[in-house]
Amino acid sequence: MAESIPTDARALAALRWARERTGSATLELAPAASDASFRRYLRLQGTPDLLLMDSPPAQVPLEPWLQVGRLLSSAGLRVPKVEHTDVEQGFALIEHLGDALYQHRLNADSADPLYGRALEALLRMQRALPASAVPVYEHARFEMELELMPTWFLHRHLGQVPECEQWDPIESAFRLLLDNAMAQPQVFVHRDFHSRNLLDCAPGPGIIDFQDALGGPQTYDLVSLLRDCYLRWDDARIEGWAEDYRRELVRAGMIADAPQRFRRAFDLMGLQRHIKVLGLFCRLHYRDGKPGYLADLPRVLGYVLDVADAYPELREFAALLRRFTAGVDLSQPRSEAAMADREPPAA
Repeated sequence: MAESIPTDARALAALRWARERTGSATLELAPAASDASFRRYLRLQGTPDLLLMDSPPAQVPLEPWLQVGRLLSSAGLRVPKVEHTDVEQGFALIEHLGDALYQHRLNADSADPLYGRALEALLRMQRALPASAVPVYEHARFEMELELMPTWFLHRHLGQVPECEQWDPIESAFRLLLDNAMAQPQVFVHRDFHSRNLLDCAPGPGIIDFQDALGGPQTYDLVSLLRDCYLRWDDARIEGWAEDYRRELVRAGMIADAPQRFRRAFDLMGLQRHIKVLGLFCRLHYRDGKPGYLADLPRVLGYVLDVADAYPELREFAALLRRFTAGVDLSQPRSEAAMADREPPAA
C-alpha cells in the first residue's frame, strides 16, 4: 500500500508525546503504511529501532495489545519490546522488528525453513499458554463472523440476496462449521497467524498483530498460516506441513493419533475462516475505505470452493456460491449506483 507522512492531529500528538518520552526534540515522522485496523505504526526518522504505535482508545484500546504481548513474551516468543506507553492516549514506543515480513520472504526454496520456524512457534504458544489466559472464542462470535459473508460479500459486493430456499445450504454449512469449531480442543489462538503478521528475524519469527487473541479451536492458527489469504501453496505442501504439525501435537500429548479426524477439523476450520474473510475484506473496502483487499477475494473464494467440494454435505453450498459468482470479476468494486438499490446493515 502507498506510504505517506501522516499529518493528522493524532499523528502530531503522538509525535509530541514521543519527543517527550525520548527526550529528543528533533524526532520526525517518516512515511507509514496503513493496515486493516484503526491501529497504526508510525516510523520515526533517526530511530530505526523504534516504532510509534497509535492505538485510538475508542476503537482499539492499547491494553489488550500490551497484555497479550506480555503473555507471548513469557512463553519465550518474539514480540516487540515495549519502551514507553500511555494507555489513556493510546500511544506506545515499541521495538521495530524489521520489515522482513513472511509475505515477502516466502518462496519455493525458503518456505520449508520459514514455515518450520513458524510451526515451532505455534506449538510453543499452544503448549505454554492456556486458553483461559484470554477471552473465550464464543459460539456467538463465530456465528457473527460467518454472517459477514452474506451481508458484505453476497449483498454489498455481488448484489445478490438469496431466496428463501437458497438459505438452506448456507445455514446448513454454517451449522456444520460452528459444530466443528466448538468440538475441537481449545487452545490459545492468535487469530491472525499468517504471512503478514510474521517476521523473519533473529531470534524469530517475530510475531505481531496479536491483540485479538482468544481461547479457541486448535486448528485455527494452523490453517490461518498454511491456507493464507494472501498467498497459496499447492495442496501437497500444505497437507505435508499440516501432517507434520499433527504429529508434533500427538508427540506432545495434546491430541489423539487420528489423522482423518484432524484433517477434517483443519479443513472445516479453514472454511469457516475463509467464509468470514470473504465478508470481512468487502467490509474493509466498502465501509472502512481500505483499498486493496478485494484483489485477494478470488484466492479466498478458491479455498472455500475447494474445501466445500471435498465434503458431500457442503457441495450444495459450493454450487450456490458458484452460481452467485459466475462471470464476476471479484477484484473489482461494485459501483455506487448499483449499491444504492439496497444497503446492508452497518455491522
